[in-house]
Amino acid sequence: MVAAYFLDSSAVLKRYLSEVGTAWVLALTAKASGNILLISRITSVEILSATLAVSAKQRARRQREGSLTSEQTQTLRTIFQQHFTDQYEIVELTPTLTALAGELCARQSLRAYDAVQLASALTILPIIAQSPENSLTFLTADDRLLRAAQLEHLQADNPNLHP
Repeated sequence: MVAAYFLDSSAVLKRYLSEVGTAWVLALTAKASGNILLISRITSVEILSATLAVSAKQRARRQREGSLTSEQTQTLRTIFQQHFTDQYEIVELTPTLTALAGELCARQSLRAYDAVQLASALTILPIIAQSPENSLTFLTADDRLLRAAQLEHLQADNPNLHP
């Protein structure tokens, strides 16, 4: 059986920052696991947004929180970019995918990027499911997106439930 995991940005981030669920995500994404790792093209934008302090206000907040130093941010960015190229299968944005994302915004009351994440997984599902022994699990730490994925009949899991 080949296990494929579609990781939204909240799940991907756990691979690079120590949070609840990090150990579980690390186990799923380890090369030795043999799992297929899928992410949307927009995930790179979301990861950079989540990790880089763009404004002076954000830099000050990160320094106060002690969440990421400049060096840690650069290291994280470098590792993510390497994984983006070498370890993830990228689901590209297409007119069909973006149209589905628009439908999901309306049907599930999702934010735009969340809808794109879910549409990406739904778009790739038929390809993964061509072989009956393959499975696809949608991973997100966002409870609202998790519920939407389940309502769209995706197998879904939340890394926060695996401390």
